[in-house]
Amino acid sequence: MPKPESFPIEKIFVPTKQRKAIKPETVAEIAESILEIGQQAPISVRLDGDRLVLVEGLHRLEACKALGETTILGVLVPAELAQHKPQLAERPEVEAERIKMARLKQLRLEKEAAEASMAGLKGAGATEVPRTRLAKGVRDAPNASPGRMAKSKPKSLSDWITQQKGSGGRY
Repeated sequence: MPKPESFPIEKIFVPTKQRKAIKPETVAEIAESILEIGQQAPISVRLDGDRLVLVEGLHRLEACKALGETTILGVLVPAELAQHKPQLAERPEVEAERIKMARLKQLRLEKEAAEASMAGLKGAGATEVPRTRLAKGVRDAPNASPGRMAKSKPKSLSDWITQQKGSGGRY
């Protein structure tokens, strides 16, 4: 492993994608730790022409900036290693957050598709749907939605939510 050395903070470039991941509470915790025991883990940087590009250690870098430091301990890594290094994929909390966001996206898409199909049914007109009593207690009103006319068991969570919204229920 390369030996840590001191790098000037103002010469380190932080990619825009990494800047979006800054958590102020984490920066504050690391700054307190640096004040108490000093910087224990060096950041990773790589050379890109005449500038240094941050590879790993965004919160440590921001903590040192907040403390007014002009230099930071870091390790210079070759660009080949920096590109092939797995970016945050090994941390379980990051992976869990990624899975959660993918599931939320899927639910949002299902909801939008259900809303679009409901809008299509309403746009087709209620005259195409026969108005017969299907069960006791189901009203035969011209403004009743198709969800109120026939209660079927929902196939998915988004179908259930759509059914609840259509019948005026709360979910």
